[in-house]
Amino acid sequence: MGLKAKYTTHELAFKKPATTSRGAYNSRQIHLIHLHNPGYPDIIGMGECAPLAGLSSDDSPDFEKHLAELVKRINKGKADDFNLTDFPSLKFGLETALLDLRNGGKRIIFKNLYSIGRMGIPINGLIWMSDPDSMKKEILEKINHGFECIKIKIGALDFEEELKVLSFLRKQKGAEKLIVRLDANGAFKEDDVLSKLKELRKYNIHSIEQPIKAGQHELLNEICRKSPIPIALDEELIGINLEEDFDKLLSNIQPHFIVLKPNLVGGFAQTENWIKHAEKKGIKWWITSALESNIGLNAIAQFAAGHNNNLHSGLGTGQLYLNNFNPHTHIRMGYLWRDMGTKKTDTIAQPGSIS
Repeated sequence: MGLKAKYTTHELAFKKPATTSRGAYNSRQIHLIHLHNPGYPDIIGMGECAPLAGLSSDDSPDFEKHLAELVKRINKGKADDFNLTDFPSLKFGLETALLDLRNGGKRIIFKNLYSIGRMGIPINGLIWMSDPDSMKKEILEKINHGFECIKIKIGALDFEEELKVLSFLRKQKGAEKLIVRLDANGAFKEDDVLSKLKELRKYNIHSIEQPIKAGQHELLNEICRKSPIPIALDEELIGINLEEDFDKLLSNIQPHFIVLKPNLVGGFAQTENWIKHAEKKGIKWWITSALESNIGLNAIAQFAAGHNNNLHSGLGTGQLYLNNFNPHTHIRMGYLWRDMGTKKTDTIAQPGSIS
């Protein structure tokens, strides 16, 4: 007898708007796919299917209809008839649920030192766009909490104000050792991108993600060649679902880094393919979450921990919501650790209880 499936829908509320140059998120709708074997109904594998509004290639008004159709086909034993190529969020959720079920439905997606609580993952501390004073306050908090790497969203404020925030950061005690990443989310324009990158250079920037909007490959190649700051691709990878296109994209642009979000690029197997193609060309990479709930974050963190990568991951998003699921993780001194305390139930936590 085949597997049985259902899905549930949840609306997560941000503690404060998550602002990028593309706009602000106040809430996030996610779906969880639940799988079980009829002979063992209490062992449930769970995966998160959650397109990110305005960014995921499968973000559409009828996404839930496609999810319902996938669940229907699983229950009829015809899941192989559903082509997941154009649905990276469904692919990610289904892959996670299957791996979880295979490992006993205990939210162990990948078995490694991190998943048994014996290793932490170095992560960047994320500074969201806000008013300059609030950003400076968050920077101080991240430094005081022991983060070695800080990532700052830029592109929404006046550029001179953003430079002042970076100047403030570099003036803090011990900040000369901090790894500083920037993420422009495509905010810079063709006529000012290189001049802005030259201005940013003085702050010893590790890298900048997606300085211009995705899809401008010729211009982005020129930027990668001329920029004094290493360029990382992020949005550029979204919607590239066929493996034969990976080499073409990386060869045409020749970035210094790629930023991999399993939920947006089509799951863990697809992420592995990106890693393979990037490493073949000498391009470095790191793993980042994409505003998933604690269910998706748990899976992505376990995947990231299974790779010998010395670059900081972007996995500190579990604290963004008022009503997230009970956490599987906690952050200590800039490292993400799996929570190995009492068994957690996958229920929505009450406001204020997120670790």
